[in-house]
Formats: sequence, C-alpha cells, structure tokens
Amino acid sequence: MGIFFERTAIVNTALVLYIQRFSLHDGPGIRSTVFLKGCPLHCVWCHNPESLDERPEVSKDEKRCLNCEVCKPSCPRGLAGLLKADPAENDPGDECLRCGSCAKVCPSDARELLGREIDVDGLMDELERDLPYYRASGGGVTFSGGEPAAPVNASFLLDCLAACAERGVHTAVDTSGHVETDTLLRIAAVSDLMLYDLKIMDDTRHRTFVGPGVELIHHNLTALSEAGHDVRVRIPLIPGFTDDRENLETAAAFVAALPRPYPIHLLPYHRTGGDKYRRLGRDYLLTGVMTPDADIVAHKAALVRAHGLDVTIGG
Repeated sequence: MGIFFERTAIVNTALVLYIQRFSLHDGPGIRSTVFLKGCPLHCVWCHNPESLDERPEVSKDEKRCLNCEVCKPSCPRGLAGLLKADPAENDPGDECLRCGSCAKVCPSDARELLGREIDVDGLMDELERDLPYYRASGGGVTFSGGEPAAPVNASFLLDCLAACAERGVHTAVDTSGHVETDTLLRIAAVSDLMLYDLKIMDDTRHRTFVGPGVELIHHNLTALSEAGHDVRVRIPLIPGFTDDRENLETAAAFVAALPRPYPIHLLPYHRTGGDKYRRLGRDYLLTGVMTPDADIVAHKAALVRAHGLDVTIGG
C-alpha cells in the first residue's frame, strides 16, 4: 500500500462516466474500474471517445429513437426531438447546454447523458459494495478515463486514493503519462500500481495520431522508474499505427534501459468503441482495421521479449 496521504479539506467532485465492475484486465484480481472524463490526448483509435471531453455530453442513438418527441419540450433551448439517420444532423453544436434534460425523459434511452458529478464519499459508497470481491481475489479499484491524472481530475483522484488506502483497498491508476510530473509522482506515491501507456515512440507520428509530443510521456516514465514505483507499461497494438517492428523495438529498448525496467503488457486492438463515435456524431477513422489474430500478436510479443522484458498479452 502507498504512503499515507491526508485527504483535502475541500469537497472534491469529478465527472464519472461509469464504473465497470468485475473487471479482470486493469490490474490484479477482480476490480472496479472508475472511468473519469477529460483527456489531453486524442488518439485516432480511442475506444472511449466519450471520455475525451471533460464536460458532460449527450450520446444519441437514432436506432433506438421512438419518434415520440417526449424530449422536445424538455430542452431549454428547443434543440431536442426526433433523431435523424445521419448522426451529423443530430449535433446541436455549442448551443447545447449539456444539462441532460432530454436524456432524463427519453423512454427508450435513445439519449444518454455521459458524465455524472459525484464526490469522493459518494463514489466510495458505491465501491464499498464490492469490498468482498476485492479481498477474496486480491483485487481493488482502478482509475481510468480519459486521463484520471488530468488537472480536472487530479485532486479528486488523490482524495479517492487516500480513501481507498484508509479501507485497505488496492489501487491502480491507468495513465497516458501526459500530465504534470509533480502531480504524477504524488499520485504514484499513494497508489499501489501505475498502468502506463506507451503508444508511438516517434515524436512526429505521435503528434499526428495522438496529439502532443512524446517528451513529457518519456520523461515521466523515467521519473517513475527512478522513484521506484510499481508500473506496468502497456502498449496498444493498433494495426498500422503502433504495431510495426520499429515502434515496438524502440519502446522495448526504452523500457529495458530504465533504471528499473518494467513488464510490458500488449493490448490487441478491438472494435468495441466504434459505435460510440456514431452516437456522439463523430467519424470513426479505423472502420477497416481488424483485430490482429493470435499468431500476429505472438510475433509482436516475441519482438519485445527479445529485449529481456517480461511480456504479457492483455491486462
């Protein structure tokens, strides 16, 4: 368990997207994964596009719309109503207040408000229901997103980690690494495990497909290693973007050269996030990309393992 951290005196809240219970892929044992809104990256393959914006959003599924227009009078600006087949036509732009009034009255859940505000105690009340599963399996709570260490979430996250520590609950933080170094080190000091993403090692390609450059991400992983924190490095295998030999071997060489080398988990691409883009009125750029088969993944793992690193598929 991390060092003791005293909770802040202020009431801390954040926007939680959802809590995924009985998660087996975000740290050891059976876990509850808490997804927070807000992320500094914009990976073209993101499977949680609803987590990028730090504000609430209304997801719209025209396939579930009953054409009843019960939502229409609920909208303060008169923007709700029949959902059309073209998702782009359902986008109200900046006029939407993001209040969720339309979602509250929709009888078929064709409209859904993404992001509910919750304070630390409220979240802990929900997580405590799963304490028996954590203790029986050696599991705990994982904070993900989005970016749980982003400025909009960092103070809330620190208080949540302290509250988990008080209850003896194992914690993990799933981070992109693109956060202020001092903040990340404070978070790592009070969590049990950091799940750290390395995506594209080349700075130019990283800026093209992910958003910012790689310097801060690489610096922060080195800082975590120098401080002796427990880290799992995770590389998403996105065909055509992250899975080429040069990228994987560059990442492996970087991790192997750290003061404390870390195990690497390879995460094969999956298509589960594609439909979310339609419901958000956005274009999904990877429609033709397929999940790599087991033989291909095994080959990629061998490339990384050749650098003397412990490699796991998934997790």
